[in-house]
Amino acid sequence: MAGRYFGQWAVGQTIVHDIRRTVTETDNLLFSTMTHNPQPLHIDAEAARASEFGQILVNGTFTFALMIGLSVGDTTLGTLIANLGYDRLVMPRPVFLGDTLRAETEVVDMRASKSRPGAGIVTFSHRMLNQRDEIVCQCLRMALIKGGEA
Repeated sequence: MAGRYFGQWAVGQTIVHDIRRTVTETDNLLFSTMTHNPQPLHIDAEAARASEFGQILVNGTFTFALMIGLSVGDTTLGTLIANLGYDRLVMPRPVFLGDTLRAETEVVDMRASKSRPGAGIVTFSHRMLNQRDEIVCQCLRMALIKGGEA
């Protein structure tokens, strides 16, 4: 499904995104390496085993990026002008290798753009849940969306 235009959204709409993803060791290692994040909890099995978690923790910025990525096809694909910002990012539970993650999105606010006639700002509340339906990541995303079909 392609993204929706501003006029196709309404506050309160909720989408359960179809794509799920099981996080692998390769995902975590490549993302940590590509972003120059040497945190031992993410890349050193022995250090992680000695931590309170007893195992490697998935890089939180990977979890955040995956959550946004899983939402794009249903929200802003082809209709986004710009992401304006992210707010209230929280990661209330850890993600471990082998966890299967899914995302949900709710529209929590909308307003017409003052600087871009015909466009609007949609505020999405994104949630990432693991296989136990526990929230592992959540944030608000403000997106400037095209107003209508071009």
